[in-house]
Amino acid sequence: MTHSVPDIFANNRAWAAQMERQRPGFFTELTRQQKPKYMWIGCSDSRVPANEIMGLDPGEVFVHRNVANVVVHSDLNALSTVQFAVDVIKVQNITVVGHYGCSGVAAALSGQRVGLADNWLRHIQDVRDRHWHLIDAIPEAHRHDALVELNVIEQVVNVCQSTVMVDAWARGQTVTVHGWVYGIHDGLLQNLHITVNGVEALEAAYKAAIEGVSRSERN
Repeated sequence: MTHSVPDIFANNRAWAAQMERQRPGFFTELTRQQKPKYMWIGCSDSRVPANEIMGLDPGEVFVHRNVANVVVHSDLNALSTVQFAVDVIKVQNITVVGHYGCSGVAAALSGQRVGLADNWLRHIQDVRDRHWHLIDAIPEAHRHDALVELNVIEQVVNVCQSTVMVDAWARGQTVTVHGWVYGIHDGLLQNLHITVNGVEALEAAYKAAIEGVSRSERN
């Protein structure tokens, strides 16, 4: 289904009116302060709406999105967003969320050239190369899913090793970083069991999560 620009404005007004009827004062409350407990680092894919997936309202999730949910230490956009979330908003949970069927991961897995984004997807190819023996041992039909999961795990590591998180944990701030994957085919979130609440917890969580990908039963 396609919508024109006037349709979008009409839909917006209908939605706003419905929200105000169902929850009087909802928008007034939103204007007062932004205090989400969750930050979502996800893919820009239009099929993956953070709030709806988590069952949370506007104002309850602080969101950063890019192609294939990559976090690298040279990306000041991503790191500035994480820093604002942690230092200013004081989020308690950061979720790195990939999704099955990610076209960016598919391109990185196959080495497909897509244009300027090839330079960005090189980060995922690095993940592919790092774990090639694991991926190669998985039936070809399931390698894409495995790389989606491995990419999330590696991006969780990057978040945890950022100066933002190292400093936050050093001063005793309570922030937990999680790695999840969303299934577009069924609408469900999957926990990759990499949950990190301090620098000292990272190595063991990383090893367990990689082992989990290796041992996963895939249908």
